[in-house]
Amino acid sequence: MTVLPDRDGFDAPVTIDRREGPYGEVALRRRGAHYEIIANGCFLMDTADGRSERLLIQAALDQLASVESPSVLIGGLGVGFSLAYAAAEPRWGRIAVAEREDAIIGWHRTGPLAAFSEHALDDPRVAVLHGDLVAYLAAEGEGFDALCLDIDNGPDWTVTEENTGLYGPAGLAAARRRLNPGGILAVWSAQPSAAFEEALRTAGFADVRTEEVPVLRGVPDVVHLARRAD
Repeated sequence: MTVLPDRDGFDAPVTIDRREGPYGEVALRRRGAHYEIIANGCFLMDTADGRSERLLIQAALDQLASVESPSVLIGGLGVGFSLAYAAAEPRWGRIAVAEREDAIIGWHRTGPLAAFSEHALDDPRVAVLHGDLVAYLAAEGEGFDALCLDIDNGPDWTVTEENTGLYGPAGLAAARRRLNPGGILAVWSAQPSAAFEEALRTAGFADVRTEEVPVLRGVPDVVHLARRAD
């Protein structure tokens, strides 16, 4: 069984950039060779291990074997592991990534996170949607074969209060409308959530399941998966 690395003994963090935006403060910190994104004092993610972010993309793609050049919406950009993994896969057709923080987009275009997203923003298949993912899904618009969402620490631990709606009936209904028939919803979480699995079923999703990425200590990172059946 593979596990995430032990972070004991990592260097103390050094803040490289800190900006105020419409949703509060977002900061980029360096800890040794790794970088961390902090939003309003809440740890979001780092570059120490990207297996669960890559699983978010791969698990969705595995369920779309019969779809030619499937489209995917990734929310959000984060440290770039999910986007880089998607862009490295020629099977994906249209790739959109939604990110509401201008600072994070900038750190990938000209800053230190460009190395981790592997300059995927330059891929002609990739479009950056600069704005709030929850509002984007709720609006009328184009459909996708996969929605791969990683904007919080999970359904039970959101970065901002506004994000809680994404995991409730209205948010899941909006996500379902944005999926093409047979499309896959994949949601990253820092811990399993039986309540969210039930919410997915209640919202009309089929084939609901959870894939885990074990960690050295504590509960595993997971990806919740569900399919739009019609």
